[in-house]
Amino acid sequence: MEKMKLVVIVLNKTESLEEMLKEFAGRGLQGATILNSHGMMQELGADSQVSFMLSLRHALNPDRRENRTIFMAARESDVPVIEEVVNRVTGGLNKSDTGILFTVPIDYLTGLEGTDS
Repeated sequence: MEKMKLVVIVLNKTESLEEMLKEFAGRGLQGATILNSHGMMQELGADSQVSFMLSLRHALNPDRRENRTIFMAARESDVPVIEEVVNRVTGGLNKSDTGILFTVPIDYLTGLEGTDS
């Protein structure tokens, strides 16, 4: 059986979420779990040393107060496809305040059709 990865996408550019999910589905990539989340800077908003940076960030993007964290169990061979979709719909994770993507090896997985380890 092919190695599996947990793909984690922390999406700051939340307006890209719907298009991203549609693209995943169109490519047969299923099983994404999406959580509302927020980052450390948002949590530290009361800290006076951080408040200036937050106020500047809020002035540049007043509508974004949270992000989305997406978890997907995926075949290792699907990770480049996932990354390509994410980069295309967001304009590129290399741009600031877009998001991040990383993977973690899955040592055991059950409950997903065809993946019992």
